[in-house]
Amino acid sequence: MMVMRFRFKLMSISLLVLPVLAMAQPEQLITSRRNNAPVATTRAESQPTPADSGANATPEEPSTGDINTMPLFGEHAKTSEQIDREIRFLNDCDRNFATRPEASAFFADRGWDYVASGQLDTAAYRFNLAWLLNDRNADTYWGLGVVSYQKNQLPDAIRMLKRGLTVADSNVTLMTDLATVQIKYYQEHNDPDILTDAETTLQRAVAINPSAPAYQKLSLVNYLKADYIKAWSYFHQARNLDLATLDLSYLSDLIAKLPDPQGVFK
Repeated sequence: MMVMRFRFKLMSISLLVLPVLAMAQPEQLITSRRNNAPVATTRAESQPTPADSGANATPEEPSTGDINTMPLFGEHAKTSEQIDREIRFLNDCDRNFATRPEASAFFADRGWDYVASGQLDTAAYRFNLAWLLNDRNADTYWGLGVVSYQKNQLPDAIRMLKRGLTVADSNVTLMTDLATVQIKYYQEHNDPDILTDAETTLQRAVAINPSAPAYQKLSLVNYLKADYIKAWSYFHQARNLDLATLDLSYLSDLIAKLPDPQGVFK
């Protein structure tokens, strides 16, 4: 059985700073998509899920507010009916996949497909199924974090992305994504602690693997703290790594606060 294992790289987005409000605004969550090659399907995707009533049923798609659309099924105590359905689902996956981690990767891939098509509730359901199969699959938490972000459920997004880092603690893209959500939360709630947390997360990311997106977000964090000297320093580190990724709108606003100390940008 062939299961395609592509991956989104999520939320490495440009954060614009509006000239008057000085507020970073995310434009798009997903900017680096995985390959859109055709994906092999299996009997497990077209037949059993915890919502199915029989072995040959078509998956019952979740509706808004359904527990299946909540991160990790809402993390509530399960009813006996839910437990029975999950057992049937797991047993069917055991028959159709070599391992549960392989099945988990398959359902996570389907979740990313649904994120790409804007079907967020269905995406959340697939990520939940992936988590049920393998709670060490970082994509399950990452995907649920993205879904929550796109629904503007920022506390859930932060919580899920942090859970992802507990099983993928060196994933710098995931760290940068978490910081992105934390920055937005800071903008909406003016919580200095969460901005500090975002900065710590980004510092950890660049210590593992320096990247232009992480440095540019470090620049933005310091812009929001009104430390424009440090904001320029991080912006130039981003420039040195990848000039093409620089956010020119943000650059314009940074110049308005403080001319480039290095004289590169005017």
